[in-house]
Amino acid sequence: MNYRGGSGRPPNRDPQLIELARPSEDTRSPLAAARLRRQLTVEEAARRAGMPADHVRWLEDGRVYRFRTPDEALAATLVYASALGVEHREARELAGLPVPPKPLERTNRGRLMGLAALAVAAVAFAGFVTLPGGNDAQAQRPFAEVAAKLPPAWQISVDVLNGNGDINWTRQVASRVGALAYEISHVGRADRFDYPQTAVYYERGGRDVAVRLARQLGVVTKPLPGGKNPRRLVIVVGARRGPGV
Repeated sequence: MNYRGGSGRPPNRDPQLIELARPSEDTRSPLAAARLRRQLTVEEAARRAGMPADHVRWLEDGRVYRFRTPDEALAATLVYASALGVEHREARELAGLPVPPKPLERTNRGRLMGLAALAVAAVAFAGFVTLPGGNDAQAQRPFAEVAAKLPPAWQISVDVLNGNGDINWTRQVASRVGALAYEISHVGRADRFDYPQTAVYYERGGRDVAVRLARQLGVVTKPLPGGKNPRRLVIVVGARRGPGV
């Protein structure tokens, strides 16, 4: 299977909002923990799975938005977990779920159940199931007519910034946006961690594009000071409110 990462194009950064993210060193994903249990380096695990080392890092870091589609990220997770030999009991333990008693006889069923558990976790982590229809008080005209004339999502560049201190949640939001076919240009830190709500910021001429994405996520829109690129958006992920964004 072929996978495709990011565009490689240097992101257009606003110095007032963006600072490169540095994931916490004391937090490890279940996949990284499984690899370390087997005393494998990233490169060794990548060779065992038959995939590039960068893709292994993306999976372990939760950067599923770097894959072309959520399906490819899910398929890569299954291939990687299978190559590591993760079975059902270990998958539940790594996911922080209750572990059933160890069976007396080892069968292939455990491995299949483990892969299924990881698949469910990957789908939940990617967060690509969205319900359109967020509340946006700024929309004063029938938006369906406006949306039909907007450029497609894949032509819109989106920066996703951590504005609440939770980089893992920020990555999940980025994965959700990427699953809607938007181009994720950058995932990093905002200028502070006390944003009360998530918002889609837009530059001059980009309000309608921002409203479309805000409705898909169920958040609000705000103008971004400066900038003249109507096809660039910035999402600042604020405090998490319930199951939504």
